[in-house]
Amino acid sequence: MKSILLIEAMDCPTEERLIREQLETHPQVSALYFNLLERQLQIHHQAEALPAIIQIIQRLGMQAKPLTEHAAASSTATPSPTPTKTLIAAGGLALFAELLEWFAVDANWLVFASALASILLIGLPIVKKGWIALLNRHLNINALMSIAVTGALLIGHWPEAAMVTFLFALAEMIEARSLGRARDAVKSLLVMTPELAVSQQADGQWQATPVAQIAVGSLVRLKPGERVALDGIITQGQSAFDQSAITGESLPVEKKPHDTIFAGSLNTSQEVIYQTSAGSDDSLLAKIMHRVQEAQSSQAPMQRFVDKFSQVYTPSVVLIALLVAILPPLLGAGLWLDWVYNALVLLVIACPCALVISTPVAVVSALTRAARLGILIKGGVYLEQAKDLTHIAFDKTGTLTQGQPSLVGAEYFADTAHSQALALALTERSDHPVSQAIFTGLSSQSATVEKPTVDNFTALLGLGTQARIEQQTLYLGNVRLIQQLKLLTPELEQQVLSYEQQGCSLSLLATEQQVLALFAVRDQLRAETTASIKALKQLGIHSLMLSGDNQLTAQVIAEQAGIEQALAPLLPEDKLTEIERLQAQGYQVAMVGDGINDAPALAKANMGIAMAAAGTDTAIETADIALLDDDLQKIPQLIQLSQATSAILWQNISLALGLKLIFLLLALTGHATMWMAVFADMGASLLVTFNSLRLLRHNN
Repeated sequence: MKSILLIEAMDCPTEERLIREQLETHPQVSALYFNLLERQLQIHHQAEALPAIIQIIQRLGMQAKPLTEHAAASSTATPSPTPTKTLIAAGGLALFAELLEWFAVDANWLVFASALASILLIGLPIVKKGWIALLNRHLNINALMSIAVTGALLIGHWPEAAMVTFLFALAEMIEARSLGRARDAVKSLLVMTPELAVSQQADGQWQATPVAQIAVGSLVRLKPGERVALDGIITQGQSAFDQSAITGESLPVEKKPHDTIFAGSLNTSQEVIYQTSAGSDDSLLAKIMHRVQEAQSSQAPMQRFVDKFSQVYTPSVVLIALLVAILPPLLGAGLWLDWVYNALVLLVIACPCALVISTPVAVVSALTRAARLGILIKGGVYLEQAKDLTHIAFDKTGTLTQGQPSLVGAEYFADTAHSQALALALTERSDHPVSQAIFTGLSSQSATVEKPTVDNFTALLGLGTQARIEQQTLYLGNVRLIQQLKLLTPELEQQVLSYEQQGCSLSLLATEQQVLALFAVRDQLRAETTASIKALKQLGIHSLMLSGDNQLTAQVIAEQAGIEQALAPLLPEDKLTEIERLQAQGYQVAMVGDGINDAPALAKANMGIAMAAAGTDTAIETADIALLDDDLQKIPQLIQLSQATSAILWQNISLALGLKLIFLLLALTGHATMWMAVFADMGASLLVTFNSLRLLRHNN
C-alpha cells in the first residue's frame, strides 16, 4: 500500500538522508519519495508495516502524521518555529552577555549565566536533534551546531556560543518563511474552489451543498462571478469562463451546452447549469496539483549530482576541522584553544544545507511557473532536458493544424447516393478528424440518406478503416491503402495529385474491386503555429514534420508553417524509426503529438510533448509534458524557462560553494568567527532560496 506522512521536522535535506538511511533497508518498505518543500514522505510498504515505520521516524526525533491524498494536496502545515517572544528574550540575553564582555565587566558569572540562559531558551531542540543525528552516525546541521556551541562553551567563548545559537534560530525562522513562499506558490495552483455549490436535490429543489458531498452526475447551478466547484459539462446556458489558472489561457473562453468546464474556472457573464463529471478529488485542477507534487519527488540530474557531492563535502570539511584543531598546536604554530575555536568555526561551515537546497527550490519554482502557464511537466528531469533539445518533431493533424478539417471536394465513380450512404456509415464509426470532417460534410448534403448496417468495423493503423456492409468488405482510407488494394489507376492518380497540390488530405471509399468515391478535406494551420516555429528557430532548434498524410500535402503545410523538413507518408512505426535515426546521430529529440496516435514516437523521443486538449486523462498520463491549452507557443516558453532554471541552478551552486570557500579560507587563517560562519551557512541558504523564487515570476 501507499501512505503519505507529514513530517514537520523534516526541514533540511540532511533530515531526509537520516530518514532514508533508516527506512531504505527495511524489509517491508519498497519505495520512498520525499517532498521536502511540503515536508511529506510518500512511502510504499506492506499494509501492517505503517506503525513500525512511524515508530522508527519518532526514534529519530521527528513526528510522522499519516495524511489522505486529499489532505496531502491541501496540507498547509509548517513546522512551529521558536516563538517570537522566546527568540527576542534569547537574543536580548545573548546581546547582554556580549556587551558585558565587550566592556570587560568584572562579573564572569553574570556573562556565563546570561549566555547559558539564552542557549537554554532556544538551543535545547537543536541539541536534541543533533544528539539523535550523532547516535545515528549522521552529521547534519543540528549535530554540527551542537558540537560547535558545546565546544565554544567549554573553551570559554560563552557570549559567542549564545549569539551563534540565537542567529541560527533566527535564520531558521526566516528560512522557514521564505521556503513557505515556494510552498504557497505550489498551493496557489489550486485556485480556491468554493466549499459549497448549489446543486439539484432528489425532489428537484436547488440547495447549497458541500462540494465533497455532490455526486458525479449531479446538476449544479452557477451564477456569474462564481467559480466552478467541480469539473462538468454544461447542460443549459452559455457563458465565458476565465480558466487561466488551469490552462494558462489569458482570455475568457466561450462555453455552450455540451462543452466541458473545469473546477477553479471563473464564470464571467451568464448563469449556466452543468452536470458534474468528476468528484472534488478527481478534477483536472486536482490532477495538475498532484502531478506537480509528484514531479517534486523526481530529482533532476543536477539535483542528484548536488546530493552526491554534499555527501562527500561534509565529511571532508569535518576531517579538515579535526586536523585544524590538532596539527597546528602540535607543530607549535599557536595555542590549542585558538585552533580548537577555528575548528569549531569550520564545523558550522561544513553543513551542506545551502548547497543541497539550492536545486529543489529552483526546480519546484520553475514547475509551478510552468503549470501557471498551462505547461504540465512530469518531473525536474524533463525541465532540465528541455534546454538541450536540438530537434522537435511535430505530428501534423491536430498539432500543427487545428485538427478540425472540413470537406472541400468529392468525386464519385459509382452511384452517388449509394456511395454517400456507405461513406456516412463508415465515417460515423470513426473518431479520426478526417473521417469526422467527411461525416459532417456529407451529413449536411444528405440529411435524409438512410445509412446501412455496419459489421466488423476495424481501424487499419496508419491506413484507414474497413468494415462489412451489405455482405461486402468496404474500405475508407488514404492513397497508400488504395495502392495496397491495387486499385490506384493512372487516371485516379492524376485526380489525387491535383488535390494534393492544393494541400488537401484524401480519403477514398472502395470495395475490393473498385474505388467508389474520393473525398478531399483540408485542415488549417493553428493561428500560433508559424510564430512558434519561428521562435524555435531563433532558439537554435530544428523543426520537422512527421505525418501520415501524403508528401505533397505535408510539404504544403510545412512550407506554410516554416518547418524545414516534412517526412510523409509515415506509419506510426516509421515515425519511431525517424526518431531513432536522429537520436543515433547524437541529437536530443522531442516529439509533439496528441498522446494517443503517436504513442511509440512519443515514448521513444527524449521528451514526449502532448497536445493535452485541455487536460485529457490520456495525454496527462502518457506524455512527459502536456500543453493544457494546445498552444504551440508554450514550447518555446518551456525551453526558455528551462534555460532560466539552468542559469539559476548554476548561480545557486556557485553562490553556495563560493561563500563556503571564502569562509573556509578565513577560518583556516584564523580570521573568521562563529557568528560569521552562521551567516555564511544560513545566509547562503536564504540567498539561494530568494534567487530560486525569481523563477515564479519568469517572463519569456
